[in-house]
Amino acid sequence: MMNSADISPGARPGERPGGQLGERKSSRPGDQQSSRPGERKSSRPGAHDVIVIGIAGGTGSGKSTLIEKIKQEFGEMITILSHDFYYKQHDELSLAERRELNYDHPDAFDTELMIRHIKALKNRQPVDRPVYDFTIYNRLPETARVMPARVVVVEGILIFENRKLRDLFDIKAFIDTDADVRIIRRILRDVKKRGRSMDSVIDQYLTSVKPMHEQFVEPSKRYADIIIPEGGYNTVALEMLCGRIYELING
Repeated sequence: MMNSADISPGARPGERPGGQLGERKSSRPGDQQSSRPGERKSSRPGAHDVIVIGIAGGTGSGKSTLIEKIKQEFGEMITILSHDFYYKQHDELSLAERRELNYDHPDAFDTELMIRHIKALKNRQPVDRPVYDFTIYNRLPETARVMPARVVVVEGILIFENRKLRDLFDIKAFIDTDADVRIIRRILRDVKKRGRSMDSVIDQYLTSVKPMHEQFVEPSKRYADIIIPEGGYNTVALEMLCGRIYELING
């Protein structure tokens, strides 16, 4: 079970090293780091409330691996929403023009729609989320029905950047992975699964992914309750996170 102790390697009693393995920023559920002025503190969810977990981190950091292992643990108790589903629609642009857009900036997402959908799921109402096709850089006409569940897991590179969105999370976990590992994973994913060329992936990484990570993603790490190096491969942090979810489920 997760507790308020730091588990960073080499941490001394009472020491709270920043950005390390399994770091807990607060001993109270839902509290924001260091109670920053103007940051809302989430109240503890009740025994029957829907629990919303935010999992952020840079591209290729290991978010999907972590979420898959959480889903294996909790099964049908969990539903998943990805920020990537909510890329804005651009029917007014040609394919060539859509390719040139910056997809790593907060303005690329319809975050307000995602917020409305999370609130509906918290009220145990189903939602019809967008379906995005990465091969054409645009949404498809159809939608996908998402049913409410006891736990809603929200993932994305920029989900902690938007205050209204992160205020909905009962647990905020940031996956921290070295940049060289992330770019290799990004290349493999985009070439194999999204129909991109290696040159286009590298060009996009250098022109938008890397600078946007430094401007928006990395700074949003300070809002995390837990920082997890290597995502789902970090078994100690995974066990802690699952333990905390069980605590919230059981009230």
